[in-house]
Amino acid sequence: MIKGFREFIAQGNVIDLAVAVVIGGAFGAIVNAVVESVINPLVALFYVADEAGNFGPELTGLYGQSVTFPLGSLISAIISFFAVAFVVYFVFVLPMNKWNEQRAARNPAVEEETLPTEQELLIEIRDLLRRNER
Repeated sequence: MIKGFREFIAQGNVIDLAVAVVIGGAFGAIVNAVVESVINPLVALFYVADEAGNFGPELTGLYGQSVTFPLGSLISAIISFFAVAFVVYFVFVLPMNKWNEQRAARNPAVEEETLPTEQELLIEIRDLLRRNER
């Protein structure tokens, strides 16, 4: 069981995924800081924040209460997602794919001997049985 776990962890894809998650999380903090310090103030230029600090379009409800739709939070989340996805793709995924292509080009895979199909095996068994009957 431990040997299988060790093999699973040693696979390149698991290591790559772990690195991407750690770097993506670290980069996410940078993106969130940029969104909070640049994007949110830009959105706040067009909307006044409510008591809870949310800003966005404000509508009056059926009973006269004021409801604010927090566009700042939505815009922040969307920008953060795309920024992190962009960086992870162009910094990690794309170079790793190119590196794998170059490695595959230098070391072409040896073609493995193809195994016979089930039907071919059955035909072979039938022919052997016919020879033994005679």
